[in-house]
Amino acid sequence: MSIEIVQLGKIDYDESLKLQKRLVELKQAKLVNDILLLLEHPPTITYGRGANVNNVLATKQQLEMVGIKTYFTERGGDVTYHGPGQIIGYTIFDLNNYEKDIRGFIRKLECVFVQLLDSRYKISASSNPSYPGVWVQDEKILSIGLAIKRYVTMHGFAFNVNTNLDHFSLIVPCGIIGKRVTSLSRQLGYTLDLSIIAQQTVQEFCKVFDVECIVHGKNWISEMNLLNIT
Repeated sequence: MSIEIVQLGKIDYDESLKLQKRLVELKQAKLVNDILLLLEHPPTITYGRGANVNNVLATKQQLEMVGIKTYFTERGGDVTYHGPGQIIGYTIFDLNNYEKDIRGFIRKLECVFVQLLDSRYKISASSNPSYPGVWVQDEKILSIGLAIKRYVTMHGFAFNVNTNLDHFSLIVPCGIIGKRVTSLSRQLGYTLDLSIIAQQTVQEFCKVFDVECIVHGKNWISEMNLLNIT
């Protein structure tokens, strides 16, 4: 089995959402392979299906002053932040290939980053049965939030690499009180090359999911005419 990995660079949240929805339709019609979109967003706060609006601590005016946009989404979970320095992965996957097991699929996503942190950076990380994602001790380094449409997944994960962690102070991250977030750069004490971390993510993804990963640039979507398939 193979998956297509598309490196989109930095794009706005609403643009990525339109793309995801179209790819989900194509996946439901079995016109494309499983697809992982890798990208960054400008500063953005999203509300999940179960979000408490009070978990955004800043006013609309305060968010506008620092250039943060907000969106309500269909993914699971509460409030989270996306921004430059994160590796965001949106998964357009058919769960029929994974025994229709959403929890097992989430565990595989967690395992990608637990193994990456351990094998590449000697950082001990783990999952938490109560909170989807990956944790370094008591601090969250990776968030996961999915939506499922006729057994096809969308949305995905956000891995804090060089992320501006100050922006997380504007929210209660994932609605979890008393927990902090961290990033790979904070753990290591220096800024990392995001393209290298993305490459490592792809390599670990291939291992954990036991698939062939075919990597494409951002022009692949238009080259394959995916948005115009009828």
